[in-house]
Parts: sequence; C-alpha cells; structure tokens
Amino acid sequence: MGQIDAGTSEDVKEPVFLEDVGTTEAFIKAAEVVAIGFFQHSDLTEASEFLTMVQNVQDVPFGFCTSSDVLAHYNITVSTVSLFRVVDNKRQDLEIRDSKEIDATKLGRFVRINELRWVTEYNPLTAVGLFNSTVQTHLLLFTDKSSSNHTERMDKYREAAQLFQGKILFILVDSQAKDNNRVMSYFHLKKSQLPAVALYHSPDEEQEALPLGEVSLEAVKDFCNSFLQRKQAKDSLKLEDKVFKEEL
Repeated sequence: MGQIDAGTSEDVKEPVFLEDVGTTEAFIKAAEVVAIGFFQHSDLTEASEFLTMVQNVQDVPFGFCTSSDVLAHYNITVSTVSLFRVVDNKRQDLEIRDSKEIDATKLGRFVRINELRWVTEYNPLTAVGLFNSTVQTHLLLFTDKSSSNHTERMDKYREAAQLFQGKILFILVDSQAKDNNRVMSYFHLKKSQLPAVALYHSPDEEQEALPLGEVSLEAVKDFCNSFLQRKQAKDSLKLEDKVFKEEL
C-alpha cells in the first residue's frame, strides 16, 4: 500500500505511513509521544476507525503500518494501536481482537489516557494514565495557565522534568479550572499561595507541598531531590526493621 486514503480535504490529517523498521524507530524517537496503528491489512474495519480517530486527536503524531517485517519486529500478532512515550520509556498496547468492540471514540480515549509527556496537564483522562505508570512519584505544578509568566514557568518546569526521567512524573494543574479546586485542596493549598509545587508518592500517599515565589529550575530540583532522599531513607529504615524482626 503506497498511500492512506483518509479523505480528500486538504485539512485532513493523515498518519505517517511506516514501511520498514528503521523508519518506524526514527518516527518513535522523534516526539515525546507517538501512536502507531499496526494492521495486517489497510482495509480492516479497525484500520478505518483508527484513521477516523486520527482526525480528532490533532496534537499527537500518528503512524500507520501494515508491513509484516515491522509487525514482527514489534511482536504484533493482532491489530494493535501502540502508544510510545519518552517520559517513562513506556509502550502501551491496545490489542483489537474484535473489530465490533472498537470504534474511533474508544481509540481516542486510549490515546488520551496514555499520552504522558515531559509535563502532562492534569484532567480526568490523563489522571488514569498517570496512576497506571510505573513511576509512582508525581510532582504537580499549580499555576494559572493564563498568566503572562506561564510560558517561562513551563520552560523551566519542563527542563527539570527531563532531569528526573523515570523517577518523577511532572504534572501541570491549571488553577483556573474549577474541576481542579479539589486537587488543590487535597494538598492544602490556596490560590494566594500559587504558583506552588506538590509531590505525591502513590503507594503510601505521602505528600508535601511548597509554595513558590516563582518557578525556578533550582527550586524544583532541590524540592524533588530532598523528597526522594527522605523517601529513600525511610524505605531503608523499613527494610532494616523488617530484617531485624525476621531475625528475632
């Protein structure tokens, strides 16, 4: 197959057609998050639903692949939509064993839930993906997205995120979104204290918040390192205590 027929409009978004392993690997490495539809044939119902879904999710790069060599390389045996993300070096697969059970809406939900980035904006869908990640420590930045300082803050926050890859997931919480008020109250923060960061360790629900005069790389780094060091010390004490009790 040389082209993907996703419509005739000039505004139609088309996925990148991936014909070999090298091109596919390069595509995956080119962005924070990418999603690829792997299908044995382009005329399958699920392939059509995938192309429809691509039109509705504009900010994620999509690939489309029917190459048997590529499918074998990624151990694909049934129609699968795979999402690859840099932040935790994770691959999420949605295997489609019954085309009657899948549609563009469900495919879009799968992508939205799992599209974690260097900085992931918090909402009900991304919350699911965040808690499903193997990275169990989360840093939340509470800030007003409409602030004139927002772009500068995010640049520093994203820079810090890359320093803690695999250790901490960095999250943005827009303080002006009403649905986020309960998240802010969970960390005992008030809007007058913002911008602020809060760390949360999901296994034991340990948390710590820090109001900031302004977001800086050093402040975020110091806050994260201090939290991780304390967690490591606590875990070591728990392990020593467990060993001691087992020896008695």
